[in-house]
Amino acid sequence: MKNLAELTVGERGKVRGVQGGLSQRLRDLGFTRGAAVECLLAAPGRGMRAYRVRGAVIALRRRDARQVTVEDGRHE
Repeated sequence: MKNLAELTVGERGKVRGVQGGLSQRLRDLGFTRGAAVECLLAAPGRGMRAYRVRGAVIALRRRDARQVTVEDGRHE
């Protein structure tokens, strides 16, 4: 298991859970258990990252992405 911030660009996984202060907001955005997720873009340094989840592209700060637990990513 890893968190969403640990996925590399192009890596995919499945959401296992969401914890923390933004958990409800992240679930509302589509990060629900079992949802397929893919890391699309990573800003230089420790900035924003973009993820595709349920057909939408969502940008998250790394600290917020750490709240989402995913199954080990796969390159498909």
